[in-house]
Amino acid sequence: MDQLSAMRVFVRVVETGNFSRAAATLNMPKTTVTNMVQSLERHLRTTLLNRTTRRVMVTTDGALYYERAAQILAELDELDGSMSNSQTQPTGRVRVEMAGAFADLLVIPNLCDFHTRYPQITLDIGVGDRLVDYIAENVDCALRGGTPTDQSLIARKVGEIGFRFYAAPRYIEKFGIPNHPNELTESHYCIGYLNATSGRIMPMDFCRGDEKLEINPRYVISVNDARSYVNAAISGIGIAQAVEFMVRDAVARGELIEVLPDWDCEPLPLYIVYPQTRHLSNKVRVFVDWLARLVQILKAEEQRAQIRRAS
Repeated sequence: MDQLSAMRVFVRVVETGNFSRAAATLNMPKTTVTNMVQSLERHLRTTLLNRTTRRVMVTTDGALYYERAAQILAELDELDGSMSNSQTQPTGRVRVEMAGAFADLLVIPNLCDFHTRYPQITLDIGVGDRLVDYIAENVDCALRGGTPTDQSLIARKVGEIGFRFYAAPRYIEKFGIPNHPNELTESHYCIGYLNATSGRIMPMDFCRGDEKLEINPRYVISVNDARSYVNAAISGIGIAQAVEFMVRDAVARGELIEVLPDWDCEPLPLYIVYPQTRHLSNKVRVFVDWLARLVQILKAEEQRAQIRRAS
């Protein structure tokens, strides 16, 4: 029996909750996964898992073994990564999650650069704002907007992005241009953004000098996806508070016009998050560093745009 391989299989079964999901994430037949766990139990002379037709439950001995095995495997992966030198290209698969707007407008347009730098890394990008079970789904890291609240995750801040306010020409023709944020609760409509975690419409923040406002705007439609949010604004159904890089092309085409230009709002912090149980391998680390540089380039472009607006 290859004990190290059996340990990895057992850890995946515990993390995913059953043999079928573990087999899928390991790209192995389910019978192989079952046989390896059984061999490990015979080697240890104890029962690690109790099986039923619906679920797998960890025994007391299994829980103790999992805790130590997961730690050993994480330390081993970290050791392997630390042995990589400058002559060795990082290799392997990186599974990353991010919102659709980040994927479509920030990451994917620049992936040729990443591939040129690291040709032996394969990226699997999950797109969406959904909640992710990092362990069960074998996700290495995620790019998220906003300060993380999940204490089980390690978060690295990679930058900030700014918001402005936009409306479509057809909206302005019908409702006019707002002169003050308070009008968004009285004579104007906005696009509501539905927070996937709380299930609530997110308020709009405004600041001008020392003046700060939080507005709960009137809306006809709310969405929980950034791309749909921008498309709704382009349709003319309401005013949007959007990240500048998301609407750059729409503004250039004349589909959106900036409104309330004298008002700013708090920038959105961007974080890379990953589970505490995992050390960053070399392949994940170089992706995170590349992504951080990409966000910094984006921030520099926003600052240049602010200078152009002010001049």
